[in-house]
Amino acid sequence: MHYYGKLIGGMIGLLLPLGPLGVLLGVVIGHQFDKGVSEQIRARGGFGFANPEAVRRVFFETTFSAMGHMAKADGRVSEEEIRLARSVMYRMQLSPEQTREAMRLFNQGKDEDFPLENTLERFRTQAGGQHDLFRTFLLIQIQAALASGAIDNSERELLWRMCQVLGISRVEMAQLEAMVRAQTIFGGGAGGRTGARQASSGHSLAQAYKVLGVETGATDAEVKKAYRRLMSQHHPDKLLARGLPESMRGEAEERTREIRGAYDAVREARGMR
Repeated sequence: MHYYGKLIGGMIGLLLPLGPLGVLLGVVIGHQFDKGVSEQIRARGGFGFANPEAVRRVFFETTFSAMGHMAKADGRVSEEEIRLARSVMYRMQLSPEQTREAMRLFNQGKDEDFPLENTLERFRTQAGGQHDLFRTFLLIQIQAALASGAIDNSERELLWRMCQVLGISRVEMAQLEAMVRAQTIFGGGAGGRTGARQASSGHSLAQAYKVLGVETGATDAEVKKAYRRLMSQHHPDKLLARGLPESMRGEAEERTREIRGAYDAVREARGMR
């Protein structure tokens, strides 16, 4: 089966604040990945793995089974969590066969004896240390945890268990959560200006500081340094040069828009030049 690139692209599209257009863009990019980008990545050593199709498959399997496990983390699967899972499948325009497979994985993950650590370890091993792929996976899981409106203690502990296996620190986990929460605030508008205008409340401004990973009492110089560091880390061209799959360019570009929007909000609130 050669549709996993489209599925991953669709998942990435769901992270973009563009509605169906974001999903369509992700699927188109994923389709190009399926058609031949994988060979270019292999030539660059991007995956560090001999079978990109296996990487795409394990990403799909791990994502939906982990979503099911997340839904059952608090002891029961809520209607909101079921709706989120079905919404993801619907918006990704899965075929009936793909939908059945995704639901099977979701239900498998709900089992109390689901081997989460082993599943994540298999994902980590087959993905060849692709940290950006792990970050994309975690962003989706954070969205699943927020399906009911808040992340409870059991869900937060589960997210941390995922992070430990995949080598994601608590600091990075907090920043990724802030990015998910801030998508509707800082994700839109050219150069993040829409985000800056929307961040008028104290809560939104606090989210902006979290996205940048700095305290509200940080100096202007520290804010600028954090912004430049994050922009360098998430710059799409740099990530692609280091082996990030082309199918993830959209996700990387959205991260930079969120970072830029958060910085604009802090800069305007402080009157920085």
